[in-house]
Amino acid sequence: MAEAKYIFVTGGVASSLGKGIISSSIGKLLQARGCRVTIQKFDPYINIDPGTLNPYEHGECYVTVDGKETDLDLGHYERFTGVHTTRANNITTGRIYMNVIEKERRGDYLGKTIQVVPHITDEIKRNIMLLGRTGDFDFVVTEIGGTIGDIESAPYLEAIRQMRWEMGKNTLNVHLTYVPYLAAAGELKTKPTQSSVKQLLSAGIQPDILVLRTEHHLSDDIRRKVAHFCNVDFEAVVQSEDLPCIYQVPVNMLNQGLDATILRKLGVEPGETPELGPWRKFLERREAATEEVSIALVGKYDLQDAYKSIRESLSLAGTYCDRKVRLEFVNSEYITRENVEEQLRGFDGVVICPGFGNRGTEGKITACEYTRTHDVPCFGICFGMQMMVVEFARNVLGYKDANSRELDAKTQHNVIDIMEEQKNITQMGGTMRLGAYKCDLKQGSKTSEAYGGVASVEERHRHRYEFNSGFLREFEQNGMLCVGSNPDSNLVEIVEIPQLRWYIGTQFHPEYSSTVLNPHPLFLSFIKACINK
Repeated sequence: MAEAKYIFVTGGVASSLGKGIISSSIGKLLQARGCRVTIQKFDPYINIDPGTLNPYEHGECYVTVDGKETDLDLGHYERFTGVHTTRANNITTGRIYMNVIEKERRGDYLGKTIQVVPHITDEIKRNIMLLGRTGDFDFVVTEIGGTIGDIESAPYLEAIRQMRWEMGKNTLNVHLTYVPYLAAAGELKTKPTQSSVKQLLSAGIQPDILVLRTEHHLSDDIRRKVAHFCNVDFEAVVQSEDLPCIYQVPVNMLNQGLDATILRKLGVEPGETPELGPWRKFLERREAATEEVSIALVGKYDLQDAYKSIRESLSLAGTYCDRKVRLEFVNSEYITRENVEEQLRGFDGVVICPGFGNRGTEGKITACEYTRTHDVPCFGICFGMQMMVVEFARNVLGYKDANSRELDAKTQHNVIDIMEEQKNITQMGGTMRLGAYKCDLKQGSKTSEAYGGVASVEERHRHRYEFNSGFLREFEQNGMLCVGSNPDSNLVEIVEIPQLRWYIGTQFHPEYSSTVLNPHPLFLSFIKACINK
């Protein structure tokens, strides 16, 4: 295919129906057919990116290899397809408007009056087609955030309408809606879907395919009714029922021929149906696992999406260790030295989660002390690793005021300190150490063994503060070793206490690199240690 084809995924009726999972599933199925696929997310909010958003607002902030703070759906895209995303894969309304305003200030528009149409819509179209014009992809799947009818989404729908008019057969719309079940009437109701499609039609977009989210199986009669009232072919009305596991969705979509329908409507001969062999083996192994391994997530955000990639990475690693992973959130705000044993007793392992700021930090430090002194497998990630370092400095090195400069600007024992190049930065967004950096591994360490004995790896970062290397010798003399460092800056990337069963902290975020078919080696090693405990 010489020219990239564009698949637009929109949503109606309600939010949180799973557009990201459907987009990821489409990408996976087309990829299984040998196509080169990328998936992008266009978010209607006016923030430049989610980097400054509280996780309660928008879940975790995912980071791409090239250092872009993005929407958590990009994590789904990568876990499903194994294809790295970049800054071009996530665009917000804020970024669109900033680009247009910067062009206007430079005089690029030659004195024209700047309007939503054509200037904002042209900028949206330009960004949609950026990846398609590289020649690297056959298909670009574009998920539009929000719900049809949202005022913020209107410019995106207009841009899609224009592209469909201009590019014809090279574009396609998949519209995801909801078919609710009214228990009092004992009926499934299609009217919300009809209304949603009507709203889409009023924006000038005829959906090609409807994906109906439902908690109950839909009969062919209901699908025919939807097809009839929404001007969609019967075979192009597919259902997305609730499933025990999101990774079953691609198989469900394959069984209904969603990928074949997409290809036919885009003028491409579908060919043989993909087998999804490794994917199915993963699902079989997941279903066969009966024994449990229990992990405590010690953090301050009592919201599943706040630690989405960590949760998924642990779950994926559990599957490859033939275990079901039972994850339980433990709020670090309420952990004290008096109740820590009660809070953490009985878990096979503990993850000290990321999260900036003072709230809940003393609880994380107390959890680090408990796992260290009781030899419970413990994994500290980013800020979690920093709390491991602070706890060790206080309780092993004897520096009772030891802290991160982020949490106590006046501490004399700033074992975690701000990077020199960060000291004069005044803006919050996009100004941290972001993206993939090299890390050299110390041979013979547990970490090196987990990675298979390789000398160097690349991992993604999102932080502003670092281990203060001025204290490194003291730490190593007392049993906490630096087993991973950046070859260019010598910054400490990984700490480990080799005398313990499994006590490792990483300054980077390994969860961003874990996929369904390639779980991250550190999570695998951690789960194995938890099982052996």
